Amino acid sequence: MAPEEKLDPIPDNFILQPPAFHPVVPYVTTIFGGLHAGKMVVLQGAVPRDARRFQVDFQCSCSLDPRPDIAVHFNPRFHTTRPHVICNTLHGGYWQMETRWPGLALQRGASFLLLFLFGNEEVKVSVNGQHFLHYRYRLPLSRVDTLGIFGDISVQAVGFLNISPFAEGSREYPTGHPFLLQSPELELPCSRTLPQGLWPGQVIIVRGLVLQEPKTFTLSLRDEAAHTQVMLRACFMDRTLAWVSPWGRKTLISAPFLFHPQRFFEVLLLCQEGELKLALNGQGLGATSLSQQSLERLRELQVRGNIQLYCIHC
Repeated sequence: MAPEEKLDPIPDNFILQPPAFHPVVPYVTTIFGGLHAGKMVVLQGAVPRDARRFQVDFQCSCSLDPRPDIAVHFNPRFHTTRPHVICNTLHGGYWQMETRWPGLALQRGASFLLLFLFGNEEVKVSVNGQHFLHYRYRLPLSRVDTLGIFGDISVQAVGFLNISPFAEGSREYPTGHPFLLQSPELELPCSRTLPQGLWPGQVIIVRGLVLQEPKTFTLSLRDEAAHTQVMLRACFMDRTLAWVSPWGRKTLISAPFLFHPQRFFEVLLLCQEGELKLALNGQGLGATSLSQQSLERLRELQVRGNIQLYCIHC
C-alpha cells in the first residue's frame, strides 16, 4: 500500500483487534473502538492453586494518576470462608455500593473460560458456558476503552468479538460458537475436514490478521474429489470481495472492502437450507445459493492467502 493511499473510513463496529496470547499479568490494553452493545470479551485461563483474588476491570482510560473510572469491576475472591465475586463501579476515585455474588463458579487449580457479553443496560457474565451473573451499568458504556487484568490469575488468551450477526435482535449468549482461542501458529495453506459435510445451523469461523503487502485471501469449500464447489475470494489489487463458482464465474459482493494491511478480520459463514450466509467483522453481507445436496457433499475447508491465521473452526 502506497504511503499516500487512504483507507476507506470504517465504522467503529467493524474495528476488531487480534487476540492476545499468554499476556503477562498485570495486563492493560486498549479496546479498539471501545465497548458497545453486542460486543464480547473472552478470557481464557486458569486459577492458581494458592490464588486469593483477581480482577477484570473495564476502565474509562488507562491513566495511573488520577486513577481512571471503572465501569465494570469483576472481582472473584477465593480466600474467604465462602468464595464469591464482587462487582462494583469506581467513579471519581470512590467505589460505589458493591454487589456480591455467592456460589463462585471458578475454582482454585482449575481452568476456565469467562465471557463478558455487553448489552444496552447490563453486562452478562458466563463461566465455562453457563450464565453466572449480570451487572447493570452505573457509568455509560461508551466511556469504556481499556481492559485491565490484575491479581492471581494465569491468562492464556484474551479475545474481542461481536455477537453473532445472524441472530437478529438477539442479546442472549451465542450458541454453537467456540470461544476457545487457538494458538496463532497456524501454517498456510490450512485445511480442516468436514466429515459430515455442512448442515443447517453449522457456523464456520476464520479469524486472522492481514499481512503488510497482501495480494489475495481465499476460503474454499471442496468435495470428496478435492473439487472446489464454492470459494470466497478477497483480491487486494482491485479491492473486491466475491463468490467464485467451480467454473470460475465471479459474483461480486457489494460491501466495503474490509481487508486492510495489518488489520484483524473475522469471517463467519452460516449454513442454512440451500445457502451460505456471510458476515465480516460482525456484519451480515448476504448469502450465496448452494443446493442442500452440494452442501452435504462438502468435505474440506481450505484457507490460503497473505494472512496470519489465528483461528479456524468448522
